[in-house]
Amino acid sequence: MADPTVSNYREFTEYPKIVAAVSRILARQRFVAPVDLFVEMDLLSAADLARWKRGQAPILERLIRCNLTKAGRILRLLRFHAHDLNLKPSLTVYQHKGHRLRFSLGGIPKIEEAYATHLVVVGNRNPFEAPEAGPE
Repeated sequence: MADPTVSNYREFTEYPKIVAAVSRILARQRFVAPVDLFVEMDLLSAADLARWKRGQAPILERLIRCNLTKAGRILRLLRFHAHDLNLKPSLTVYQHKGHRLRFSLGGIPKIEEAYATHLVVVGNRNPFEAPEAGPE
């Protein structure tokens, strides 16, 4: 299949998995970080993400358990879904001890930005938050 576009992005096999993972993430917090999505989809271990954040792994993409084509497609599908949910993009800087962490081998700005952009709930309340369990 071709690259995801506005007219076909819902047809990709990854899309329902992304929707479900984003829903679980937003039930816990007010934003979706692409790195959290990869963890939620079981394509990146939480331990590997923590190692990368501590500067113990030079490039995040080497830790993600899918090929780069699929990783890029997931990032693109995430952005389409975030637009549907009216989430606001917010560029985040990932650093360890003053050094910027790298997501990709090539360090291409557009790719780095795709990984570093958190998608944030707009407004004061999180409409996706899981309801608190009341007394029984």
